Amino acid sequence: MAKKNETDPKLLSVEEKLRALYRLQLIDSQIDKIRTVRGELPLQVQDLEDEVGGLDTRIEKINSEISSLQEEISNKKNAIKDSEALIKKYEEQQKNVRNNREYDSLNKEIEFQTLEIQLSEKRIREYKAKIESKKEILGQAEEKRSDRQKDLDHKKAELDSIVAETEKDEKKLEKLSQEAAEQIEERLMYSYSRIRNRVANGMAIVAIERETAGGSFIKIPPQRILDINARKKIIVDEHSGRILIDQELAQEEADKLAELLG
Repeated sequence: MAKKNETDPKLLSVEEKLRALYRLQLIDSQIDKIRTVRGELPLQVQDLEDEVGGLDTRIEKINSEISSLQEEISNKKNAIKDSEALIKKYEEQQKNVRNNREYDSLNKEIEFQTLEIQLSEKRIREYKAKIESKKEILGQAEEKRSDRQKDLDHKKAELDSIVAETEKDEKKLEKLSQEAAEQIEERLMYSYSRIRNRVANGMAIVAIERETAGGSFIKIPPQRILDINARKKIIVDEHSGRILIDQELAQEEADKLAELLG
């Protein structure tokens, strides 16, 4: 029967189940502490990466707009050259006209091409003004991108340093957590996970401290404390919903884990 108890969590005594649950709680709390050290860094790194990516897209768009405006300027300059060539051509033709009607017709063409040149020159000035404005915006975006990249590099280095320091311990604890969870029956594991996800500090199993549940100021009735100390049934705190254990059991399991972790 003892051999079965080692492999079938359902056959463990209540005390053994409480020990297994609290052992898992201690391990998971250690993992929580490691992840708390990282704090908001992973989120900050992600936010900065997103911002840098957004600025890259904006810079690329502005450069594309500047290139399009420069192409428009080039087109207008070519149009001016074409108009100037036509004016020269019409002026030459005027020298060989046979009547005033032909002369006036050519003169209108020259006037039209002159207006086209003036319009093209106006557009060129407008495009150049737009380019200057966009270059100013581009400079601001590039400066902001540079600042954000420096922030990102700093935060990533900070995060990498913390991960490097804690990764080994975290992996060891994650393995211990998985092994501890395998020793707990599915029903209790579900309750543990549900309570742990609901409470702020992740403490699903707490020890009694000065006749109150850990982290609570509400006194537990003496008879209930006796029941908890007896370790004959799993008792849940009616106020916080946490599973309660006695201080002695908690200390014993904490000492065992400390010795295991060295």
